[in-house]
Amino acid sequence: MTPREALDVIPRLPTLYDEPFADSSQVPTFLVSQVARRHVTVSLSGDGGDELFGGYLRYAATRYFWWMIGWMPTPLRLAASRTLKQVAPWLASKMLVRRAGTIADMLAFRNPSDIYVRLMSHWARPGEVVIGGTSDLGPLADPRLWSVCRKLLEQVMYVDTLNYLPDDILVKVDRASMGVSLEARVPILDHRVVEFAWRLPVSLRVRRGKAKWPLREVLARHVPRELFERPKKGFGVPINEWLRTDLRDWAEALLDEHRLKQEGFFHPEPIRRKWDDHVTGRQDWHYYLWDILMFQAWLDSVRSEPTVG
Repeated sequence: MTPREALDVIPRLPTLYDEPFADSSQVPTFLVSQVARRHVTVSLSGDGGDELFGGYLRYAATRYFWWMIGWMPTPLRLAASRTLKQVAPWLASKMLVRRAGTIADMLAFRNPSDIYVRLMSHWARPGEVVIGGTSDLGPLADPRLWSVCRKLLEQVMYVDTLNYLPDDILVKVDRASMGVSLEARVPILDHRVVEFAWRLPVSLRVRRGKAKWPLREVLARHVPRELFERPKKGFGVPINEWLRTDLRDWAEALLDEHRLKQEGFFHPEPIRRKWDDHVTGRQDWHYYLWDILMFQAWLDSVRSEPTVG
């Protein structure tokens, strides 16, 4: 694949997804569907394996963060967070602790679900960027959802299975594949496989720190281990660099301060700060900016639709 082929997909995304869908792996998913369609009309997708067998890196991160701070009484943790936030600017100015603000936020987590939600979020405080918006996290933070399972690893897998899997992953694959008339089937989500996975103890799904252990053992019967025993790697394209180069003019037009004010959906200030930081290379904010860009591009596509009646 060439960068040009990938870039040519981006103008099609608003109509392909028909909503402001901002998972940037939508681009390579469409491209691989396009290649597959040259040869077949039906394909198999491995989606569901991570959610059922503990494959995401954030699962380990959630458990690690909670192990670090969960032993502290909540009042002590919150007091430490407030204190650290107050001195964070001074520490940063003296180059003593660069990530004092991040550590302060982490100390403010009241339970593992707070950690998980933060790891799943781009804009930590969406109410600050969406006009009239709130930071209500909805079902992700519903304590009833988290109480279904006792062990933390099972909790995060369960929450992902009910939210992230159907609302992001399956939407992404379904619309990207159907956009090129390819039928993508998901055999790991056959109800018998799902039921089997949830009957397994956590210690078998993630064994000695190795995620998706049963799947690996089955695969090893057919494929040499050196082909799949390697670090997990995301399915992405260099959106961060493209926003500074080939996509810069496109993004600048969508993030124009006057336009944002006139449309009335977003507060321009935090968006423009992140955009300026990003294009100058001071910070990589492409996840945050892609959210806004996909909404803006979708809004353009809606406005350009012909009026019926």
